[in-house]
Amino acid sequence: MADQNKGKVESAEELSANAPRIDKPEATDEERVVCVNRNSKVVKGGRNFSFSALVVVGDKKGRVGIGFGKANENADAIRKGGEQARKHMMTVPMNGDTITHRVEASFGGAKIMIRPASPGTGVIAGGGMRHVLELAGIKDVLAKSLGAKNAVNVVKATVEAIKMLRTKAEILEKRGIKAL
Repeated sequence: MADQNKGKVESAEELSANAPRIDKPEATDEERVVCVNRNSKVVKGGRNFSFSALVVVGDKKGRVGIGFGKANENADAIRKGGEQARKHMMTVPMNGDTITHRVEASFGGAKIMIRPASPGTGVIAGGGMRHVLELAGIKDVLAKSLGAKNAVNVVKATVEAIKMLRTKAEILEKRGIKAL
């Protein structure tokens, strides 16, 4: 009987070892709330409030994501935003501690410009751009927000700019040139 139970335990361990892994947030992921907006709806009984939160999550090693959560409670909106940000993590192409090349992007009325910087410069950026760039692991960058100052649009424009970044190898491959 002991041998039969032992076999069942081993098969259960084998099943758990072969089960698909669900990526859980690592302890190294850092989460920052960029902004929280409160909306109100006037109804017969008074005002109903709802909240929306813009959350940025990154591991400071080249991966970052943003999420926009909405709920009737502030804490629930932040939690939902964090979950959505973890689902939409993306890799940032970097050249050492800076970005690969200059890039400009816009979202809504917000326009931003991001340039690589020499080592030791630091993150020179303001508002939501700073959160996205720092959590992505970029240590030296010059960034400027032009146009509208809406935090949500600035963060989304920053993500659009990150999506435009390409590595040297990707550019050479697209041009049909072999890397030396």
